Amino acid sequence: MTDQATEAKEQLRGAWDDMIQALQQARDAIDQPELMPPPATDRNLAEGYRYLMGYVHNAVERAFHSDPVRPSFRNALSVITRSTIDNADAIYFSTAIDGRQSYRLHGVPGDTRHWRGEEPISTGRKAPHYVIFETTSGEMPGDTGSLMELRPGVKAQTGRLDSSHIVLEDDGSFDILLAPEKPDGYTGNFISTLKMAKPAEPTESAERTPRYANHISGRQLFNDWEHEEAIHFEIAQLGAEGTHPAPYSANEAADEIRQFGAIVRNQMHFWNAFWTILMGTYGEREGSIPGVAFPRNSFNTVNAASGATGGGQSTNIYAGGVFELEPDEALVIENHIRLKPQYVGFQVGNLWGESMEYANQIGSLNGHQMTTDSDGVIRIVLAHSDPGVPNWVDTTGHREGFMTPRWTYSETPAPEDWPAITAKKVPFSEIRQHLPAETGTVAPEQRREQIRIRQQHVQRRYRMF
Repeated sequence: MTDQATEAKEQLRGAWDDMIQALQQARDAIDQPELMPPPATDRNLAEGYRYLMGYVHNAVERAFHSDPVRPSFRNALSVITRSTIDNADAIYFSTAIDGRQSYRLHGVPGDTRHWRGEEPISTGRKAPHYVIFETTSGEMPGDTGSLMELRPGVKAQTGRLDSSHIVLEDDGSFDILLAPEKPDGYTGNFISTLKMAKPAEPTESAERTPRYANHISGRQLFNDWEHEEAIHFEIAQLGAEGTHPAPYSANEAADEIRQFGAIVRNQMHFWNAFWTILMGTYGEREGSIPGVAFPRNSFNTVNAASGATGGGQSTNIYAGGVFELEPDEALVIENHIRLKPQYVGFQVGNLWGESMEYANQIGSLNGHQMTTDSDGVIRIVLAHSDPGVPNWVDTTGHREGFMTPRWTYSETPAPEDWPAITAKKVPFSEIRQHLPAETGTVAPEQRREQIRIRQQHVQRRYRMF
């Protein structure tokens, strides 16, 4: 073995040992009280290990397969990498970029007339209900492992574009230019990768400094799971087409091995602290955000997405809470919408922040899947077993879990036009007494058909070939 090979061997073994140590520290977040995990029940512990392995999967892609010169989109969250109370209606996508450079993003959606506020087609290939792209300077949420990353100025959104503003070509496709500045005379779709922003740390100078995006992320939101289809995006750095990276080296591999371990550990530690401290999941404490901390069997103050609340889709209005139900109890939830949003959804998650099963069970509902009562109110029933009503959401047997309603507006409305949501705990046997007399009945075979459609859609959404 040459001296160079011997040095590489030791370097990589050292990186591997550091990675294993980081993974052990990540594992400690499952059952060490000082790291603030959910209560140690049989199911919570089991799901904690699955949750951890989701970050392992995610970190392999991010640490070893990110190349801002030759980027490609990946699923930031999916059925096997659930976290952060992920939206069951969404494909979360992202890729690394260098905001000093320019990129072309290309997509070919299905029918998009609903993007323009027109009535959607009832059959045929439809585009996702809503699509958004966001460029950001700063770490991905949770990567630092510290709640200090939520301080103002640590991250900066440099630009965004959603489906209500995307201009299509005559053939139905679209191109988006990502660049620090819009070229003179350019009139097409554009997202800025540069923002002049205040520094995160106080300085003697109040001058704004340039912040260049280091990643683009976004969501494809699905409403009609039976007919809407995901868009395949292509992205290329202008001028780098046809190039290839340098040969892989021990230095590069060692850095990526350590990065992999750090991503997994920091994500596990960050989100435990986020749910426990900021969101007050197990009771408000020092550091919980007043009015935003999650109450039990109720919802916090409706709020817009912000850095203080972990980011989220910048065009969303959010609310949240924790359900706590015995087998003979249910929640009747009333969703009052004052100004029609582009998207409305209701999801539940376990206390790790994994979305509840949404393919094989009904762990979520959106505006297309929900029934609105004649008074304009959407009433949802959250229960452990099927009550035979239209808007049932399944706890999947969890006694406790997160509740997350979402409403999407391209332009954030005035607070007085924001939706309102309430919850009332009732005996399971009395559910219908708390619903309008007009509420229909869903037979077991109808529920099974609903789940069949969900299973088909999720397979299509995350297909690998």
